[in-house]
Amino acid sequence: MEFTLPVTAAALLAIVAVGTAGLIGMGAMATSTVLMMVAPSMLVFGLIALFLGVKHGEYRATR
Repeated sequence: MEFTLPVTAAALLAIVAVGTAGLIGMGAMATSTVLMMVAPSMLVFGLIALFLGVKHGEYRATR
């Protein structure tokens, strides 16, 4: 499987969607809190981790 930009974006969004749905389904926090604070922070963290992972992969591939 080759990770192109659309595949990678879909995987990231799927992970965030599953996490958000799980938090809403558990009822641990208010839905508005999950949607306004937790979901965006999960998305930003995912993007940062993805960027660092890609850069690390590039580094490893050239060494």
